[in-house]
Amino acid sequence: MGRAAKDKRDIYYRKAKEVGFRARSAFKLLQLDEQFQLLDGVHRVVDLCAAPGSWSQVISRRLAERRDETRIVAVDLQEMAPIEGVLLVQGDITSPAVANRIVELFEGKKADIVVSDGAPDVTGLHDIDEYVQSQLLLSCLNLAAVMLRPGGSFVAKIFRGKDVTLLYSQLKVFFPFVVCSKPKSSRNSSIESFIVCKGFQMPAGYNPSLDIPLLDHKYQGDGAEAASLAIPFVACGDLGGYDADTVYAVEETPDYTTRAPVQAPIRPPYQAALDAKRMHSANMGSPAPSENDASEAMAAESAALNLDAAQAVLQRKVV
Repeated sequence: MGRAAKDKRDIYYRKAKEVGFRARSAFKLLQLDEQFQLLDGVHRVVDLCAAPGSWSQVISRRLAERRDETRIVAVDLQEMAPIEGVLLVQGDITSPAVANRIVELFEGKKADIVVSDGAPDVTGLHDIDEYVQSQLLLSCLNLAAVMLRPGGSFVAKIFRGKDVTLLYSQLKVFFPFVVCSKPKSSRNSSIESFIVCKGFQMPAGYNPSLDIPLLDHKYQGDGAEAASLAIPFVACGDLGGYDADTVYAVEETPDYTTRAPVQAPIRPPYQAALDAKRMHSANMGSPAPSENDASEAMAAESAALNLDAAQAVLQRKVV
């Protein structure tokens, strides 16, 4: 990607690199949490479609003071570099084996909140993208119905389209509180929003199963009730904060130093884990990277991550 590419100029992309996040999406969860207090008092969290791990980073740091009594599980098909305080599960969220593994890691207890920032590889054809995203959301909801405790919360990315009320009606079956929210750090040019659901309650007579797909709700008549369902839409984040669609000049603070026009690719804080993986792949006969190597990589990334600096970004403060 060239130096003048859009992502390089995006303010939240730059700030994420400065404070130690793996992706700019971390600011979306920070703003959602600020608006809805999602992580207050939680002990067990499931992060679905977690790669590269920015939401897990936020959750881990938010719960750091209670790390001995909390458990965070991140699930993704892709392999992820280790994150301090997070248990990684590589697998398909529609697989019963993944659900069983999460239950095992939680020692038989239910989750307080299930979150997902997952999205398909978009095609640019909005109808197709909305449909595929809706199926991914329903898969996350299906797993949440298995994993959540009564009163738990569910947060997931959603693409709002003409048939989004069908998704809303399905969510209202499980949650009395359902709100659609758009964080300030989400680009206005993007159709993404986030569905925030609280107060999980299992419908009477319903037995959750990953083998039974959702969205089979039966409507009376022509379905007009579902089509007319209205869900509140809430903008979250400081409205005076950075605009995700605006290109900002680099802030030249007193300690700012210029860089050469041509530079090597940005070195991520979890580079040690990537290097260990490449060395292992190149030398299949050599021993796998040790747990000490992974621990050192986690410690380096954790030390670089500054949550206070991230909060200051959302308030447009220079730290």
